[in-house]
Amino acid sequence: MTSRQREKQLHKANLFVISAPSGTGKTTLVNKLKNQFEHLAVSISYTTRNPRKGEKHGIDYFFIAEEEFKQKISGGFFAEWAQVYDHYYGTSKHFIDENLAENKIVLLTIDTQGALQIKKKYPQAILIGILPPSMEEQKKRLEKRGETMENIKRRLAESSKERKILMEQYQYRFINRNLENTAKKIAAVIKRFAG
Repeated sequence: MTSRQREKQLHKANLFVISAPSGTGKTTLVNKLKNQFEHLAVSISYTTRNPRKGEKHGIDYFFIAEEEFKQKISGGFFAEWAQVYDHYYGTSKHFIDENLAENKIVLLTIDTQGALQIKKKYPQAILIGILPPSMEEQKKRLEKRGETMENIKRRLAESSKERKILMEQYQYRFINRNLENTAKKIAAVIKRFAG
């Protein structure tokens, strides 16, 4: 084994977290990554919010009632969970552990609160932050998505807190000016640690 292979083995990581403020393009980026990695297991979060237009249960999210979500918290079902914009979101611990045991690359797209919980439980996790080119661009994307003005203001205010966490506590941060380039940069990080 060469020293480079030894170093790679030492720093090997199969768990990656992508966090991004609302309207930054993370869903599109994840879809691009799915096409690049054969053994990529992308987590589907559980949420208590209602589906947006076009979203499907079991594909975009697992949409469940708040009571069921709280029962799952009590039962230790989640590896991480958080309350974001009046709704709960969480990631199945079983999903992470099962896919890591099968040596798959596990990718979570979760908010910063959840990401920091994951980092505590899985110290090998690599945190990748995606930032919009500007607040103005982010606002345009949220408007395009059909968010109400009240929601847009709230999300923009929240995203300045998220930016601070991304800048201070994430190993990698990319500004998403161009989807193709950003997807390539994330893929390079995944290959560096999991490849």
